[in-house]
Amino acid sequence: MSLHPQRRRVRFQPWLILWLTLVWLMLWGEVTWGNILAGVIASTVITVALPLPPVAFKGRFHLVGLIVLFGRFAWDLLVASIEISYIAATRRRLPRGGVIAVPMRSNSDLYMTIVSDFQTLVPGSLIVDANRETATLYVHIFDPVEESGVEEARRGVYELEERVLRAFGSDAEIAAAGLAPRGRLRWRIKEQNREEKQ
Repeated sequence: MSLHPQRRRVRFQPWLILWLTLVWLMLWGEVTWGNILAGVIASTVITVALPLPPVAFKGRFHLVGLIVLFGRFAWDLLVASIEISYIAATRRRLPRGGVIAVPMRSNSDLYMTIVSDFQTLVPGSLIVDANRETATLYVHIFDPVEESGVEEARRGVYELEERVLRAFGSDAEIAAAGLAPRGRLRWRIKEQNREEKQ
């Protein structure tokens, strides 16, 4: 066994370099040959000196799950925008905010990041912290009127996580999160309603 540290293999990542170069150009606000060259050089140095860790993805894309995920996101975006605009326009009372902890059912960093992104893009909610060790998201919610509003916000994060898993996760990841297999969503909803009635 060698006592020398293993040398890190340098990988050329053209798509990441292209993306970072586009971000560089947007930051400068002007497309010139000098900016393009500087962006390519800076992007190459960043990807070589500060490589991103590999992201484990064991799932696959599911068309129906993707449609549901983005369709519901568009609806949530519309509803939240109208609600916050109404509160801002009427100003009948000062809105209150709160931070809630939501432990994720999946331990995947990738899915936790996707949930965080979707949650933050909806007006009125913001991820203020994430704990990778406990897979917990800390969500700032806008104007929770009472305890039922807090529970509703927490349930909304769990529903978003389920939609993300059904759009990108494998059957094993869905089962590990304690969710019903694909194609049995209606059965799960019926079982939940039956348990609530009891």
